[in-house]
Amino acid sequence: MRVVIQRVKSSQVTVNGEIIGKIGRGLNLLVGISDSDTEAELDWMARKCLELRLFSESENDSRWQKSIQEIQGELLVISQFTLYGDCRKGRRPSFDRSANPQMAEDLYNSFIDKLRSSGLKVETGEFGAMMEVAIANDGPVTLILEK
Repeated sequence: MRVVIQRVKSSQVTVNGEIIGKIGRGLNLLVGISDSDTEAELDWMARKCLELRLFSESENDSRWQKSIQEIQGELLVISQFTLYGDCRKGRRPSFDRSANPQMAEDLYNSFIDKLRSSGLKVETGEFGAMMEVAIANDGPVTLILEK
């Protein structure tokens, strides 16, 4: 499982011209599911996303001391199979390591459920859809998590 985690001032996802998910201050999570992922990876990743200290105590403080839970921030979770694109050979990416669509959708939905159990606001994209994502990065702070 790979997650690109971005600290944002705001973020939204649009499908067919309609905003389907929108958050304020929080984290934008781009989620890639591999063909070998299990619930164990989901548990670890959800916990890591919720507990990482990526937020300052105040605007004047540059140290990251607070997690998304501690600031009561919001999450926008978007499926992105292209995170497993392998571009080492040829001119077209290979997606051999990406989970098949049914498995990926089931695990993606389970991941969302785990994040929602935190009590935070969790918005999502639409699995398998062509999406337009607008992100107002904060920092910018962008990390890649892998399990």
